[in-house]
Amino acid sequence: MPLSFRAMPRGFSNVIILALTSTFAFSTTAMLMLVGSLVGLALAPSPDWATLPIAIMVVGTALGVVPVTRLMSRLGRKYTLWIFCIVNIFICLLASYSLSIKSFALFCFCAAMIGFGNAALQQIRFAAMENVAPKHAVTAASIVMLSGVLAAIIGPELAVLGRTLTEVEYQGSFWLVAGNILIACFILIFYKDLKVKKSTGTASSRSIKLIIQSPSFRLAVASAAIGYIVMSFVMTGTPISMHNHFAHSLSDTKWVIQSHVAAMFLPSLITPWLFRLFGIRGLMTIGLACYGLMIIIGLIDSSVMGFWFQLVILGIGWNFLFISGTTLLPRTYLKGEQFKAQAFNDSIVFSTQAIASLSAGWAISSTSWQVMLLVCLIPIGFMLITLLRSNPIPNA
Repeated sequence: MPLSFRAMPRGFSNVIILALTSTFAFSTTAMLMLVGSLVGLALAPSPDWATLPIAIMVVGTALGVVPVTRLMSRLGRKYTLWIFCIVNIFICLLASYSLSIKSFALFCFCAAMIGFGNAALQQIRFAAMENVAPKHAVTAASIVMLSGVLAAIIGPELAVLGRTLTEVEYQGSFWLVAGNILIACFILIFYKDLKVKKSTGTASSRSIKLIIQSPSFRLAVASAAIGYIVMSFVMTGTPISMHNHFAHSLSDTKWVIQSHVAAMFLPSLITPWLFRLFGIRGLMTIGLACYGLMIIIGLIDSSVMGFWFQLVILGIGWNFLFISGTTLLPRTYLKGEQFKAQAFNDSIVFSTQAIASLSAGWAISSTSWQVMLLVCLIPIGFMLITLLRSNPIPNA
């Protein structure tokens, strides 16, 4: 094993391998975030359906959570990730074909399948935390999330690079990200999977109804879900709002989306330190404050820089809320309940994100950008109430 790995705490070599896998595999999602609604606008029968590909990708993720976690409990993380990465390579090629025949239905199907594969990739953060000692869990999760910075850069760059690679706009983009997923499959060869332990004993016999009775469990789910609802609602509507409504260039729109996705993950460089300084409650509060500031900026500035500041602050707020929920979650269930609890958490998170993404398409075509931002006050208020009513957080 490389010398640099030896100096790391136990399990961190696996964490780095998972982070690199995530970097290349998630570039597909970052690419689709940029081109999904633009392709949708060109192929959809109505502008109201332009954001459907992005929304249906999230729906695919929500639908994939339960089967993915069940498969992982039987085959392990490594082989399940391999299966879905290989499937997504072929789905990217099918998506490129859908563009050549101008089939909106087939493109949406491909987006849904990419989302289904994302359900497996989302489990990487839990796998990373399971590979290290509990005291290093925040650091492990932060390293995996930090890999999203590179994905945020690579994905949109491949989208623009592949846009004119063939006569069919964006067809080459899907060819390029398929190659990226292939790289992820190769990196995953070096991952040493943990032994799959079957759930036994009273500790693992609780039903999900009993697990969700924990106020801390509900807070963890709410933090991740609300973080995703607001982020997805605003982010999904941004390309159309910037490029079509406010006439900003595709290059500027790409830059804003890249900056946003980078801002979602770049704070992970200092997240472990912030956890020690503010704790989970404090970081959740700061995340909500970021969302509030994002709304204020959006109400007064629709320039390129205005959008840039909105989307960067949106990404930072998401990072704090999502990683707070992710870190809190393992503290709220017993040994042997991880797949059950994680499946419930991700089902809620990505189901509500899907609703937000679907709503964004209607909202951006029926209302103004400012009204969309004001709607975000509803989930923000709900999260604030949940945080204020929650009991002391275990080990926070």
